[in-house]
Amino acid sequence: MSVETVEINDAIFCSPHIKEVCQECGYDGREENDAFYGFNPIDREPLASPLVTITKDGLHQCKKHGSTGCNQCFGWKKQITRARAAAKKAGKK
Repeated sequence: MSVETVEINDAIFCSPHIKEVCQECGYDGREENDAFYGFNPIDREPLASPLVTITKDGLHQCKKHGSTGCNQCFGWKKQITRARAAAKKAGKK
């Protein structure tokens, strides 16, 4: 089964639900997102996407700031780093 995905500021999510790990779609983008930022994949909590809207050009932007490249809302590397640290602390690999 092929899952439609969307890229938001360099991270990949399922398109229908904007989730990095989506049970409904059967999608898990953690490995791809970790690799993009230079990390080896580990079992970590998924990224949490903020509320987004779609621009007239079809790009996703954060609803809070109205920016497609918002590092405050779309700070994926920082979120991944924190999730990886929490996973390691919890003993996940």
